[in-house]
Amino acid sequence: MNVFQIRIKLFLLKNIPINQIQTKVTMLIDKGFLLDEELKQIHEENRYKCYSYDFPYPIEQDKLYKQGKIYTVTIRTIDYNMAKYFYEVCVNQYTDDMKALTAEIRVLPPKIIETLYTLTPVIVKSEKGYWRKHMGLKEFEERLKVNLIKKWNSFERKHMEEDFQFYTFLEFLNDKPIGVEYKNIKLLGDKIRLQIADNENAQKLAYMSLGTGLCEMNARGAGFVNYRWL
Repeated sequence: MNVFQIRIKLFLLKNIPINQIQTKVTMLIDKGFLLDEELKQIHEENRYKCYSYDFPYPIEQDKLYKQGKIYTVTIRTIDYNMAKYFYEVCVNQYTDDMKALTAEIRVLPPKIIETLYTLTPVIVKSEKGYWRKHMGLKEFEERLKVNLIKKWNSFERKHMEEDFQFYTFLEFLNDKPIGVEYKNIKLLGDKIRLQIADNENAQKLAYMSLGTGLCEMNARGAGFVNYRWL
């Protein structure tokens, strides 16, 4: 498995508040999927999309992305075809809000990962709403691990046993829930830091998560992680 990292330069055609920027970037990403039948099918199916992305950088202090400025969005994926799409097709897309200019691509080297920390909130989807209102920490931790195992099994078409320690320490980085805009509603999530366990399966999942993100809504900008090598 390879984790591809694509950095795309975005030119903003309008001012965009920070609470809307991920929705706007998603619109740009999604637009190009319609040009390829295979990618269109993947986009429309209820399946793991195997990519995630960060807030455009730099983040403005006043939380308003500025018309006429250029920002960089980092997208990661474990799917070669997705990586090719972001690098070759996405850079030719534009919306009423922004235009993609150029892209650079590289493969993140597989090294021993010491720490993962999220740059965008982790979302655990539930009909009951925000996870803290109806589940305990143990169930949250289980969802976090099992979600990654399911992504691994789906992509590798293998079965990974669940009886192993994924991380040794979990820290929540926010004092109160963080809102994520999605289809005119606000989902609540958390930013977290994980100390990754020193075993083969834990390291496999940690490396994969650099591309897929943690938990759910990754193709909508949630659960994007950064890392520290050992």
